[in-house]
Amino acid sequence: MKIKSLPQRTQRTQRTGGEILPRSVRGVDFLIIIIAVGVVLVSGYNAYLKPQDSVRVLIKGQGKEWVFPLETKETIVVAGPLGNTVVQIDTDRAWVESSPCSNQTCTASGSIHRLGQWAACLPNNVLVVIQGSSVSLPEDVDVIVR
Repeated sequence: MKIKSLPQRTQRTQRTGGEILPRSVRGVDFLIIIIAVGVVLVSGYNAYLKPQDSVRVLIKGQGKEWVFPLETKETIVVAGPLGNTVVQIDTDRAWVESSPCSNQTCTASGSIHRLGQWAACLPNNVLVVIQGSSVSLPEDVDVIVR
């Protein structure tokens, strides 16, 4: 019995020195790669480089959080261990309107309007903070030097 050997297949994929991608990467693969890179770049821009020009009021109480733009007009009732604390947002300012605490330091602290300012009713576990960037708020004059 004579065994015939099969002819070896020759590879058809010859590279011409100018190819950048191997033949296994087709046009659709290249398109998917471009789209994935674009999504990563847009996500990175939005997360790290996009200017955050909105100023917002963060209100925390009893394990819950509320976020409002500082430009809105809102009345927020926050439940706490002593009762309800009422927080007002109006005309680019926020303040604690009323609270059931005995010392009333939170209502006496007045309104907050600058970034980083906060008001708190510690006995009732309520915190009000101004967050964001200073792009949309004018800075107050702290000192005049001649």
